[in-house]
Amino acid sequence: MKKIGVLALQGAIREHIYQIEAVGCEAIAIKKPSDLEGIDGLILPGGESTTIRKLLDRFHLLEPIQNLAKQGLPMFGTCAGLILLAREIVGYEDPHLGVMNVVVERNSFGRQVDSFECDITLPKLQKVVPAVFIRAPHIISVDEHVEILAKYEERIVLARDRNFLGCSFHPELTKDVTIMQYFVELIRNH
Repeated sequence: MKKIGVLALQGAIREHIYQIEAVGCEAIAIKKPSDLEGIDGLILPGGESTTIRKLLDRFHLLEPIQNLAKQGLPMFGTCAGLILLAREIVGYEDPHLGVMNVVVERNSFGRQVDSFECDITLPKLQKVVPAVFIRAPHIISVDEHVEILAKYEERIVLARDRNFLGCSFHPELTKDVTIMQYFVELIRNH
């Protein structure tokens, strides 16, 4: 059974844990560096990216997570988690983790009141999934080896860069586990 960590500092932690368990894996809440030991993958949930970064620093998790990323540990960032993974953030000098070769723009779909739900087509998986956008970022550009998995109104909202999966929306806020299953396959193939 694969062990998947969920960064448990902010965001929809329980919802991610539910989806991990729904696809037959073990979920581990990550609150301190020692919690990272023995995990097969890591999910970085949504929330507010600047706040999550401060918490990563406070709880001494930034460097251990960066080291695991350099070792190739599969990671999945949703919404703010995508921002944490991105190599570049529009309007900011420095990235947070900076491990995924994408450029993101924060809050590109508007403010909290502009949140919405829609269906997103995943051509590679030949599926349509429900998506919840809450103050969502989007991916402005990707390096040539990054695989674009989904777009919404011509904006990139789901991409894969090696062992890193970044998603603008919140698949964990729906009952559909397609994207979680995709992440688990990424872990298994790692």
